[in-house]
Amino acid sequence: METFLAFAVSAATLATPLMLAALGEAVSERAGVVNIGIEGVMLTAAFTGVAVCYATASPWLGLAAAVGGGLLLTAAFAALTVSGGRDALLVGTAVNIFALGATAVARRELVGDSNVAFVVPALPVWSIPPVAGALCALAWHWLFRTPFGLSLRAAGENPAAASGAGLSVARLRWAALIFSGFACGLAGGYLALGLSNTFVEGMTAGRGFIALAIVIVGRQHPGGVLLAALVFGAAGALQFRLQALGLEIVPYQLFLALPYALTLVAALLLGSRPRRVA
Repeated sequence: METFLAFAVSAATLATPLMLAALGEAVSERAGVVNIGIEGVMLTAAFTGVAVCYATASPWLGLAAAVGGGLLLTAAFAALTVSGGRDALLVGTAVNIFALGATAVARRELVGDSNVAFVVPALPVWSIPPVAGALCALAWHWLFRTPFGLSLRAAGENPAAASGAGLSVARLRWAALIFSGFACGLAGGYLALGLSNTFVEGMTAGRGFIALAIVIVGRQHPGGVLLAALVFGAAGALQFRLQALGLEIVPYQLFLALPYALTLVAALLLGSRPRRVA
């Protein structure tokens, strides 16, 4: 029983950053904007949060800074795509490349050698998972039970009709992306300050892309995102459990690849099916 509870706790905490990032992306996709740059947003938020925590010794100020970093970078994405008309896929790719390079350089400027430990005070590990669950519930209510949510979904499903009805598609997409920036910033901050209490170069390690797969599996629905994220979190927890068994006949790299293999399988099996709308 204790082993199962420990596994469940590990799965829930590992699922939290994935859940938050995927929830933000699901809302932005509902408004008609695909942001593949959420990996870079999470990475920027993670570094910003750790840097501020390093300077202030307060993980809560660090978390607030992480959210601010996520909002700032997502606002830049929105300015270039929604307001500037640039291609969202190209801008999202640029965001990922920029974040990977900029955070690596900034870390070395802050602490010197990349091998130097960059440890900061940690957030309580159970401080954010309940917030992530509550955000999923609030996002569901917002999207499917409010006039604003109906308008936002209309902007994604039929922008011409939404514009003809007097709605500002650009403003609705900005609102969706601001929410996405908040959620991804929270995800990056929790990853660095709650699960790791440090920052290492490229520490998101593809979690932004896993979050994109979770959006596909979850059908852009907050409830589906929550359940899919828990499945992926369980895969991550299982990876650690299998490594701990020390099975020498199985290369440990196979265990490391488990969450990413699940991502590919889920995207291949579910990516082409029609989306279900609540």
